[in-house]
Amino acid sequence: MNSAGRLFRISLYGESHGPGTGVIIDGCPPGIPIGEEDFLQDLGRRKAGAEGTTPRVEADTPAILSGVFKGRTTGAPIHIGFRNENTRPDDYASFMAVPRPGHADFTAAMKYGGWQDPRGSGHFSGRITIGLVAAGVVAKKVLGYCAPNPVQFATRIVSAGGSEDVTAAVHDAAEHGDSIGALVEIRVSGLPPGWGEPFFDAAESVIAHMLFAVPAVRGLEFGDGFRAASMHGSEHNDPFIDRSGRTARNGAGGINGGITNGNELVLRIAVKPASSIGLSQKTLDFVHNRQVDLQIGGRHDACIALRSMVVLEAGVACALADLALTARALSPYQSNIPWRQE
Repeated sequence: MNSAGRLFRISLYGESHGPGTGVIIDGCPPGIPIGEEDFLQDLGRRKAGAEGTTPRVEADTPAILSGVFKGRTTGAPIHIGFRNENTRPDDYASFMAVPRPGHADFTAAMKYGGWQDPRGSGHFSGRITIGLVAAGVVAKKVLGYCAPNPVQFATRIVSAGGSEDVTAAVHDAAEHGDSIGALVEIRVSGLPPGWGEPFFDAAESVIAHMLFAVPAVRGLEFGDGFRAASMHGSEHNDPFIDRSGRTARNGAGGINGGITNGNELVLRIAVKPASSIGLSQKTLDFVHNRQVDLQIGGRHDACIALRSMVVLEAGVACALADLALTARALSPYQSNIPWRQE
């Protein structure tokens, strides 16, 4: 479905080259200050224009259509919309007959019987992630409302195309009409211990559910991640340093037993190369049932991660906001921990 979240619930809508796109957020507590200016920084991080990103540039002006009155959330659903203006749907006309390798053109046609909107990949476009970024801005406000300390995000690209020289790797891919994947790291500080509900709403499960909804995500790890499979317990374990739960090395990445432990949340996301590339590819023409050379035109990213970093960060923020509100509703015990009694 197009909705996610238990208490902080978001629903994405729209198509890439349709009239507009956006998000509806339900479950946001009332009284939180928010205005259109609060969205500008994160929306700016998602904008195109830099080398390696699509030439399609939209105004991306958020319109808050409901759920906010006199600069404060009301408790009603929040509707944030964005107009699509810089559209070129004809660039995608041929993909119904010749679906792009690695893209959702084929699977969307199979699922919806050819009734899906193919313009700019329709609802399967990265354009739809602007609604998730907007939801992330609201989610960060909710985290400030729920957490005892400021919650801060630090997001960066660790490598692109297997190289730590991200700029050079992106430039090379763009020069050759190709695309590259990337590894994105997100660190979140200020989280209290106690968020997460075992087993199926474990913190990792809720975060992963949100992140794998972001187009092009192919892998996710927390803390030591896949490296833990080749480690000994004596190497991977996190000895405690003090009664707040702080650990010596944080190999778990801030989560134990599906519950945040108060240490920094550390996760890394593998983002695949964009499917739309300038190089000619041999693939199938489904109408004529023959192999053809596909040359993709239009406007596309050489490295999706350049713009999806903030989308991934927003996904983490939405998941954490949901965990935070759930913890407030279900966990009244933290004030009664024996060793906290003086």
